[in-house]
Amino acid sequence: MPKLDRYLSAEFARAVLAALVVLGMVSLGGVFADLIGEMAAGKVPPALLLSQLGLRLLGYLPLILPLALLLGLLLAVGRLYRDSEMHVLSAAGVGPVRLLRPLLLVAVPVLLAIAACSLWLGPWANRLARGMVIEANKNLLVAGLEPGRFTPMASGGVAYAGEMSSDGTKLARVFIFRERGDRMDVATARSGELYRDQGARVLALLDGFRVEGPLAGQALDYRLMHYARNEMQLPAPDDQRRMDDPAFKTIGELLADPAAPARAELHWRIAPPLLALAFALMALPLARSSPRQSRHGALLLAFLAYLVGIFLMILGTEWLATGQLPLAAGLWWLLLPMLALGAWLYARDGRVARPWRRR
Repeated sequence: MPKLDRYLSAEFARAVLAALVVLGMVSLGGVFADLIGEMAAGKVPPALLLSQLGLRLLGYLPLILPLALLLGLLLAVGRLYRDSEMHVLSAAGVGPVRLLRPLLLVAVPVLLAIAACSLWLGPWANRLARGMVIEANKNLLVAGLEPGRFTPMASGGVAYAGEMSSDGTKLARVFIFRERGDRMDVATARSGELYRDQGARVLALLDGFRVEGPLAGQALDYRLMHYARNEMQLPAPDDQRRMDDPAFKTIGELLADPAAPARAELHWRIAPPLLALAFALMALPLARSSPRQSRHGALLLAFLAYLVGIFLMILGTEWLATGQLPLAAGLWWLLLPMLALGAWLYARDGRVARPWRRR
């Protein structure tokens, strides 16, 4: 490999890797915040924090990698322009066609990684993460209740258990608060039992009191009762995505399914690597600048192009799934113009405009 290709490809690769690390850390913080919220609502067991964090981040890579490729190439080429290295290369006869080889040496592996994550690894991570949550929720120990902590219930209300046995079936010092319309229901018990009845979670309260009354007004409209055993069904988490959702299907299953949601999901997985190729071709023309020109304008323009492409991809996928867009159109109305624009910008980069002639 020529020294020029090694030098330029190393510069491009370092910049893309740096952009990927920064974007990955930002995305990791967002995924972590979402997981904490779901755990607080009892949708995800706390024991699955690290595994869910890694699997969900893997599913976001098809959206992170194209932006990292675009920003990394912009930063690398912009530095070459700022240090006048690109002007020296142009004077030596190195133009955009010659720069295509080191650009592809970095872009092609990233494109292959995006395609692998979008077509196979991302859906596999989603299926595995969802399956782990379903299996964990079958265990009564991680059914959403934790000793010494007030746990919000999916249908409204709060549950509390002061103590819990190791297998999660025996409770002590139980408190349950629920709202039913304009009335409240408060139950306390010395002990309780948690078990499953045909898949439903049932909490049996033993030796306790129950108070029922209005949330506001009518202060005398209360009922107090003492019971020896009181059984209530705990609501299931409200986020119960079925495993037959198109997002969890493999490529083969999507190809065999003629339904609109499956076709929309198929186009959603095909789009990221093609968009990343268009962004890679746009990077070199957008980064062109004079030595004293600021690079922030190019970065903002590139980020705007990325946002427009991603938003149109999301909107087009929704249109396909709901039947507002013909399935034959797919997302090609977005991908083909983006690729053509990237190729046109790259082909015209560095050309000198013809002077105007006066008659």
